[in-house]
Amino acid sequence: MAKSKFLNIDSLSFQGIDEEAELIPLMTPEDEEEINKEKLPKELPILPLRNTVLFPGVVIPITAGRDKSIRLIKDANNGDKVIGVVSQKDEEVENPEVEDINTLGTVARILRVLQMPDGNTTVIIQGKKRFEIDQVVSTEPYMRASIKEVEEVRPERNNAEFTAIIESIKELSLQIIKNSPNIPSEASFAIKNIESGSFLINFVSSNMNLSVEEKQELLEMNNLRERALATLKYLNVEFQKLELKIDIQSKVRHDMDQQQREYFLHQQMKTIQEELGGVSYEEEIEEMREKASGKKWDMKVKEHFDRELAKLQRMNPQVAEYSIQRNYLDLLLELPWGMYSKDKFDLKRAQRILDRDQYGLDEVKRRIIEYLAVLKLRNDMKSPILCLYGPPGVGKTSLGKSIAEALGREYVRISLGGLRDEAEIRGHRKTYIGAMPGRIIQSLKKAGTSNPVFVLDEIDKLTTSHTGDPSSAMLEVLDPEQNTSFYDNFLELGYDLSKVMFIATANNLGNIQPALRDRMEVINVTGYTIEEKVEIAKRHLLPKQLKEHGLTAENLKIGKKGLEKIVEGYTRESGVRGLEKQIAKMVRFAAKSIAMEEEYSVKASPEDIEKILGPARMERDKYENNEVAGVVTGLAWTSVGGDILFIESILSAGKGNLTITGNLGKVMKESATIAMEYIKANAEELGIAPDIFGKYNVHIHVPEGATPKDGPSAGITMLTSLVSLFTQRKVKKSIAMTGEITLRGKVLPVGGIKEKILAAKRARIKEILLCEENRRDIEEIKPEYLKGLTFHYVSDMSEVLKLALTHEKVKNAKTL
Repeated sequence: MAKSKFLNIDSLSFQGIDEEAELIPLMTPEDEEEINKEKLPKELPILPLRNTVLFPGVVIPITAGRDKSIRLIKDANNGDKVIGVVSQKDEEVENPEVEDINTLGTVARILRVLQMPDGNTTVIIQGKKRFEIDQVVSTEPYMRASIKEVEEVRPERNNAEFTAIIESIKELSLQIIKNSPNIPSEASFAIKNIESGSFLINFVSSNMNLSVEEKQELLEMNNLRERALATLKYLNVEFQKLELKIDIQSKVRHDMDQQQREYFLHQQMKTIQEELGGVSYEEEIEEMREKASGKKWDMKVKEHFDRELAKLQRMNPQVAEYSIQRNYLDLLLELPWGMYSKDKFDLKRAQRILDRDQYGLDEVKRRIIEYLAVLKLRNDMKSPILCLYGPPGVGKTSLGKSIAEALGREYVRISLGGLRDEAEIRGHRKTYIGAMPGRIIQSLKKAGTSNPVFVLDEIDKLTTSHTGDPSSAMLEVLDPEQNTSFYDNFLELGYDLSKVMFIATANNLGNIQPALRDRMEVINVTGYTIEEKVEIAKRHLLPKQLKEHGLTAENLKIGKKGLEKIVEGYTRESGVRGLEKQIAKMVRFAAKSIAMEEEYSVKASPEDIEKILGPARMERDKYENNEVAGVVTGLAWTSVGGDILFIESILSAGKGNLTITGNLGKVMKESATIAMEYIKANAEELGIAPDIFGKYNVHIHVPEGATPKDGPSAGITMLTSLVSLFTQRKVKKSIAMTGEITLRGKVLPVGGIKEKILAAKRARIKEILLCEENRRDIEEIKPEYLKGLTFHYVSDMSEVLKLALTHEKVKNAKTL
């Protein structure tokens, strides 16, 4: 039941009762009988009410705000004070016509008109009889209509059933008033003093918490018994709701502890924030729902989002899970579901961009152009998984940016070096505190599209730990057959990665899990020749460093010969990272000279370079002389490119023991043992006395003992070194070799040929010995890289010795 109040029929606002207004007495049966005898006028001014229904006998205050309503009340108050009151069908209608009002209403008498302090007119009216609008006579200055009385079917006097219904209504009303904190206790006094059954029904119906439509239905019931039963039904529903509310409150009521106090304060703060213009939680949820309406996701994702949003609405904003759920929904909204950037298929433009940003790397550029060509023709293709494999500093990572620009895609890079937690790839389950999606999903969110160029840097540096194996988690990411629905533990949904172009970089393929390596197309990015390094320094490194240090090309010029000196004397890498550091040192010297107003040579000569960078430090790469027996130059592959190494052998008096030093691995030691045994087995053919092996100890050493070395490719180098030692024959000048040997004397092919060739060129080697089967590797190298080199292809150790050893004895040769 509603609390006593003034109902504003025009603005729907509420005002408290004027405390000085005198009380209106309740209707008695005598009053009711007198009213029933009254005759209704043929015409009445019609006053529409917005949000209430007037019942016969009931007194209600209303506030009028519309001009027509004020005029009507003023004229009626000066006249016979009788008006017709009807309710509007739609309370939003400002100027209701006849079709906007209900045809059945109540004749009312104006009891008092009050002018309120705020300027509104408040009128207290009492319902008399029900009527029905017959015809609207006029609409100006307000609505007038001819009316007819609506007869009411009343039960016989002293009807036991009707009396029981009335008693039930009175009893339920008293219980509701007693248990409801919102209804003043004086209302029970009014209910007890009502003597008329019909007035009790009307009084209760008027004050019940019902909608205007429901009250209108009660008013339109002509049978008083039916209206009494309907009123009793509504009272029962309201009483049950009140009981349920009281029951729930009794179950959850307990002393307010610190947590409740904090929650209460938080709620107050939230209300204050909303009053000051802040955003409420409901507004945030509505904003999320609006964002979701514009997402291009499928029905499955949409249904999942709706469920999760409904879960957020049910949560208390103060609990810890609320922020996790909020972050989860933010992720769903921020991910680029179905958003793809348009690929640019201008292949000539793409070729120009790749040539502009990267010098060399022809194999990689060719593969990218092939991919673009196929994509242009098919317009739908699973992106390839490329793995750029090579030493540091050769431009593997920066190539990703060039590819992204050539394709017109977003560029994303994540570094996998040292990553040991599987959750970094797959994400954490969102039930954990601090849960986050994996780095794959996070990077896609930052990219804003579902088809970026995605560089997985240092994929060979993934490690395993007790928290899982990240390399195994990458299998799903890089498998074209699986990544159409990549499952992230935090996202809990499959995400399509098939349009992403993954480019992995690695320094050592041996460290990559075989199953993962099998899913990638490996492209070998080898080191640069001296000529290529000079060209890269001229085109890219020097202009970049000048710009970073605030200089121009007019402040420092390094010619081709100067760049060659820096490359040969101060760097020994396959890439150009160390070269860039040396150029940066030159640029810093120029910047310091300009800032301190010191004179310096703008065009740097080789002498200036040596003065700034110090004496050349890389001369140990140069070939050593052949005046000592047992010293042979070999070619080796390292993770930073090719290198040369020297195999040294020496004899000392002893019993034929073999000693091997130089921080060598197991395979390399085995090569030395094989070479020694081959020589012993073929001593006569090699011109070596068999009894010599029991008189001398042999010591093999590979310099740079601090550097670990392993692999079979030094086999022919060790054999040549030992034969040179035992025969005291000179090794041919400016020659180097690489290849594996067997006990039968066969030469087997080895890998890393291009890197080894580049190392040989840096060391001024003229001739190179290789296995016959490595001829195909040489044919894949550009002819300009091979300029100045002579290759000898061998398949047997006898051929190696014929080509590598001269018949000339070394100076001061020992007599064995």
